[in-house]
Amino acid sequence: MSMFCYQCQETAKNSGCTVRGVCGKQDTTANLQDLLIYVLEGMAWLLEKTNNEKDKKYGSFISKGLFATITNANFDDEKFVRLIKEAITLRDEIKVKAPDVSGAPDCVTWTAETAKEFHVKAGEVGVESYSQDLDARSLKSLMLYGLKGIAAYGDHASVLGYVDEDIYSFQVKALSAMTKELGADVLTALVLETGSFAVKTMALLDKANTTTYGHPELSKVNIGVGKNPGILISGHDLKDMETLLKQTQGTGVDVYTHSEMLPANYYPAFKKYKNFVGNYGSSWWNQTKEFESFNGPILMTTNCIVPVKDSYKDRMFTTGMAGYPGLKHIEEPVDGREKDFSEIIELAKACLPPQEIETGEIVGGFAHNQVLALADKVVEAVKSGAIKRFVVMAGCDGRFKERSYFTEVAENLPNDTVILTAGCAKYRYNKLKLGDIGGIPRVLDAGQCNDSYSLAVVALKLKEVFGLSDINDLPISYDIAWYEQKAVAVLLALLSLGIKGIRLGPTLPAFLSPNVAKVLVEKFDIKPIGMVKDDVEAMMVGK
Repeated sequence: MSMFCYQCQETAKNSGCTVRGVCGKQDTTANLQDLLIYVLEGMAWLLEKTNNEKDKKYGSFISKGLFATITNANFDDEKFVRLIKEAITLRDEIKVKAPDVSGAPDCVTWTAETAKEFHVKAGEVGVESYSQDLDARSLKSLMLYGLKGIAAYGDHASVLGYVDEDIYSFQVKALSAMTKELGADVLTALVLETGSFAVKTMALLDKANTTTYGHPELSKVNIGVGKNPGILISGHDLKDMETLLKQTQGTGVDVYTHSEMLPANYYPAFKKYKNFVGNYGSSWWNQTKEFESFNGPILMTTNCIVPVKDSYKDRMFTTGMAGYPGLKHIEEPVDGREKDFSEIIELAKACLPPQEIETGEIVGGFAHNQVLALADKVVEAVKSGAIKRFVVMAGCDGRFKERSYFTEVAENLPNDTVILTAGCAKYRYNKLKLGDIGGIPRVLDAGQCNDSYSLAVVALKLKEVFGLSDINDLPISYDIAWYEQKAVAVLLALLSLGIKGIRLGPTLPAFLSPNVAKVLVEKFDIKPIGMVKDDVEAMMVGK
């Protein structure tokens, strides 16, 4: 094997990518990502040793490092070499403060003189080195991938000035645990703690987004195009969205969202920009054809990059922790100023307007504040029987044809059901004409994948309103689509809230050993998705 990676749902043969990632990353990139995690583990061990777990400087770097290794975020080997070198510098800075490092794991002391040594070491580390015990390796992998999701959400919050030092402390605790031989009970407890910190981090990001940009509100989003040249912004970073909208004012250039940036259309703060046209296209995996037809520049703010085609390579840019070889990267100024998107704007002016690929509107903006504003109407609909069941179909979209399952479930759910969604999984059904129930749309889109937190808030509020002692007694079923590590964090968050009976698909994660999968089934009643007809019938009777 030239690499090993099984962190995403599309991993080869649902076992692991060993030559080249299905996502498109090369073996060298995958191995360098493993090496970065390895050095971060050394940093964490030392931070724990020196009681500096909550240090913002190191905590922020660890978050960014973990974030960079998420599927489809960064494909740039040179970027990972720079991050590894910086991690070693920071690790050794902490090491000076350590009274004694005898008995320390190799990740605390390893250094390299040449780039060749980097690549040799990169091939020796990774999840397969965590333990000889398959179950321990599985639990550590589950924790690591949840931790990557937490790091991504935490980084989004920190960009807006919101930091929770307890989250940094847990990152240190979890990464340090990767270097230790721990029993299954201890590792299982850490996995569940990862879920509780996922809830904590999503709550922090929700606070950061809503305090800065207002609460998402019921919105009709245009999916057609205007006559001006445009810039397409994708990813998840709302700060980049705000900066781009500010800098394009009065330039004659329009701004469109793509994929997971769609929910930016729901925030009041962005609606004041007259050149904010709406959303263009659909899910991340369709970007090769949609980026071609858009005609103008594309800005990728976070993950969800697929291998870039030459036809639009010269007009695609990355920023933040995203990266791709050959693309121009917009750096964060070191002096605290906002990013400069002028090069993208000037390029847009010389481009043709977007090619129209669809027309009409889609409705969204049903985060917790908006749904709770409709609480009386929702509760009355449930009490009257107009709404028989809610089905949470949040999570990720992906390329595999098996994901048509989620479209078919939406089409086959009875007319007295409401779909609660967040994340790019929505693109499997958010343009279907499913109607409404007494004015309540049958698809309530809360927003980005991190806005799955909103769905949890809604469920907890309904539990309170109906006077139930157990959240699982609500008329809510969970049919979750996963793809990458933020979805793993969301799954662990739901489990930490005590939610049971979650259907997960299109496949169960390859990193779950048979014994770990058995524990999840027995403790939380997690189940794989099945046939559409059978699953719909089961969900409608609460099974």
